[in-house]
Amino acid sequence: MTAKKFDIDRAIALLREAVAPFPKAAMFQLAEEGFDSLYEQLIACIISIRTYDEVSVPVSQRLFARARTPQQMVELGVDEILTLIDGCTFAESKAPQIHQISQQILDQYGGTLPADPEVLMQFKGVGPKCAHLALGVALGYPCISVDVHVHRVTNRWGYVQTKTPEKTMTALEAKLPPAYWVEINRLLVPFGKHICTGNRPKCKRCPLVDMCAQVGVITTA
Repeated sequence: MTAKKFDIDRAIALLREAVAPFPKAAMFQLAEEGFDSLYEQLIACIISIRTYDEVSVPVSQRLFARARTPQQMVELGVDEILTLIDGCTFAESKAPQIHQISQQILDQYGGTLPADPEVLMQFKGVGPKCAHLALGVALGYPCISVDVHVHRVTNRWGYVQTKTPEKTMTALEAKLPPAYWVEINRLLVPFGKHICTGNRPKCKRCPLVDMCAQVGVITTA
């Protein structure tokens, strides 16, 4: 059956309902728990890199129970940060990174992190995905964060046609209504983990199947 024209407004409405039963994406969950400052969201994003949400959420909670500001984080020291974030991927490199970023915020910005993606991306190990997600979740800043799920799903829909997450971000900035720029990540992380999975997507359960181009789909569950 030929896919119908993709209706992004209808898709977003259906996605909101479809992902409601699933755990929230890590940074959105942490924000709802009150860890919603730009600094906390940036640190949580660093912890989440290459780490499952099921791990990064409790790790972030454990760290923030001890330090929620750059000053408090610097006072912990690298060794204590490492102990607190043990369990996340690359903890040995993330602990000094978190300490260094916190010190830079104190030295260069008086302890207050500017709401500027260019500032965030100057920190070691912080790329567009992390900077945009932290700004979007913490402040509603109008930017798109493209992770593996956003990249895969929007290309599978046929909504964009790109080869890399970076190009997907550019394509979405040109096409996706700004009202959905932050929400697209919140929706597509659980949707991509539980329904539109990398292998054998669950198309029979998908509420968007009638308008999805199913690009690259070979077998379904």
